[in-house]
Amino acid sequence: MLFDKASLAGKRVLITGGGTGLGKGIAKHLAEHGSEVHLWGRRREILNAAAEEINAARGRVAHVQPVDVRQFDQVDAAVAEIWEKFGPLTGLINNAAANFIAPTKDLSPRAYEAIASTVMDGAFFTTLACGRRWIKDGRKGSIVSMLVTWVWTGSPYVVPSAMSKAAIDAMTKSLAVEWAQYGIRVNAVAPGPFPTEYAWQMLNPTLESSAGATQADGVPMKRFGQIEELGNLILLLQSDGCDYITGETIAIDGGHHLAAPSTFASLSNLSDADWKVIREHSQAASAKSKAQRSA
Repeated sequence: MLFDKASLAGKRVLITGGGTGLGKGIAKHLAEHGSEVHLWGRRREILNAAAEEINAARGRVAHVQPVDVRQFDQVDAAVAEIWEKFGPLTGLINNAAANFIAPTKDLSPRAYEAIASTVMDGAFFTTLACGRRWIKDGRKGSIVSMLVTWVWTGSPYVVPSAMSKAAIDAMTKSLAVEWAQYGIRVNAVAPGPFPTEYAWQMLNPTLESSAGATQADGVPMKRFGQIEELGNLILLLQSDGCDYITGETIAIDGGHHLAAPSTFASLSNLSDADWKVIREHSQAASAKSKAQRSA
């Protein structure tokens, strides 16, 4: 056991995209160490299921709000509701994301906007809504954004995501300096391969696409990351034990980006026929996700 189970007692942390995947895993980990968690996403039933799982083990510490982070009015109203009903947040995890692999020449403006608005706009809107209130109230806060190692290298075939994540990296460095005077720390983490169901369907949908950045054999440690490892890093950044860390993007990838291409550059070998199959698989996964949202 690395951290005491009460190490986040008194903390209240918002996790965007908190109903599934890494967001849900992080929420569970923070709750297990004493934090209250607020889960955001667009599907209330998915959020409720995640909260029920957390609350069954920890008591009523998880709360949900269906929020589209692309809409600032929704974001600001939801943050205001947290402040009013539960009290001020102490931390924020910018985790909401959208991504899929595709040749950039084939992207529509709508596809680009779907990714950029969720990743970049969503992170900025949520950061702004929380930051303004912390500054006004004279309270400290800790912001952690989920990035990728592509912020240092770029990556083909996921260009809108690479661009948007790089923008958040710039936001992290910029606000770390601007908001340090208020006691607000702004950091980011850049995970390597941490398998989650929907993300894997979009980034590794076929055998032909499996040569991308989602394979364990390209990692020096020869394994995928474990959610507890990622959770421990974020727990540290949300705790009071490292108040001198700000403006950093910390890789947690088993050395992947140092030893091998942690990008999708190898997909340049795919044919148009391969990309057609990949697109069909991605569209099917997206349609299934949309059907779940509207059910």
